[in-house]
Amino acid sequence: MKKSTMNFVLGSILSAGGAVWAFLAYRKTLKASFNVIEDLDMRNNTKLDEMESVDADKDPREKGLTQYDSVLKADWVANGFPQTNQELKKGKEISKIHVQTK
Repeated sequence: MKKSTMNFVLGSILSAGGAVWAFLAYRKTLKASFNVIEDLDMRNNTKLDEMESVDADKDPREKGLTQYDSVLKADWVANGFPQTNQELKKGKEISKIHVQTK
């Protein structure tokens, strides 16, 4: 190979390596700069998983749940996830009815 071609290939490889290195360094700084207020981060809070749900005295379905479980349950309900095996079976029956009527 010509010397100029060899220099071009070597320069391209070094440029690509430098771009990958810069990209990885940038991602690392983004991860390091992600700030979470410690008091509001419930994922690392074991206290929430020990305290009884705030709505336990108002809602019988909340009895026996911790505050963390209550938050997760609220997310499931908001997103339409079934809560129990009965609801799963009921959902399957409803979907079968919809398929049969089409």
